[in-house]
Amino acid sequence: MRVELSDVTLDVEVSGEGPTVLLVHGFPDSHALWRHQVPALTAAGYRCVVPTLRGFGASDRPEGGAEACHPIKHVGDLLELLGRLDVDRFHAVGHDWGSGVVQGIAQTVPDRVTSLTLMSVGSIAAILGAGWEQRQRLWHLTLFPYEGLAEEWLSREDFAHLRDMLSDHPEVETVLEPLRSPGALTAALNIYRSGLPIETQLAPPPALPPLSVPVMGVWSTGDRFLTERQMVDTGEHVTGPWRYERVADAGHWFPLDRPEKVNELLLAFLKDNG
Repeated sequence: MRVELSDVTLDVEVSGEGPTVLLVHGFPDSHALWRHQVPALTAAGYRCVVPTLRGFGASDRPEGGAEACHPIKHVGDLLELLGRLDVDRFHAVGHDWGSGVVQGIAQTVPDRVTSLTLMSVGSIAAILGAGWEQRQRLWHLTLFPYEGLAEEWLSREDFAHLRDMLSDHPEVETVLEPLRSPGALTAALNIYRSGLPIETQLAPPPALPPLSVPVMGVWSTGDRFLTERQMVDTGEHVTGPWRYERVADAGHWFPLDRPEKVNELLLAFLKDNG
């Protein structure tokens, strides 16, 4: 379904009945990332709200440059979306940049978030404080802020460099296809340009409000971009109940790599938290 909000129209999948679970994707995905989780959640008695973020997939690409895709804009979109759907309390689940967005939601309206699940990406403070290995793995953050240069390099020779970067994505050709549209790659990269500009990466870790809700952090052993340390250290930024889970034999996109394991962890955590 298409949901028209104040600033943008989002492509959203809504299904099931029961307590609401908001599932938020990251770069360069869409709501399709969660297609193995949605049937398991709805069968277990949950209502799934699965948006494609502004700037991605079939959702609107707003004008206004990188700031129009700042993570706080995504937080606002999703809270407005939940309001349109008459959702008060909800579980929030995020992968990659979606993890950052749902953390922002939990910091903004903690009284409405029943539980929070962070996949691959932990607290930004934990990531920036996780040492040299983590900095090396996030080499692309030094390229993505440069508009024009990043697009040219990533799309050169039929997206050869971006395809190499996403080589362990189980559906790399599928996620690359929408990025071929004019302006699509820039829109997708804008979340990096606004959310993690170079000056943020070089500054001390930011002092953000702690996560006061029940939180589960999930990291996969084959993640080429994020270290285990950044997810484990995320527990230091949680004042609510904290749980850490490790998924073996899976890459960064483990909701697609290991859907049965992800569903098992997610259903158990949601059951334990209302």
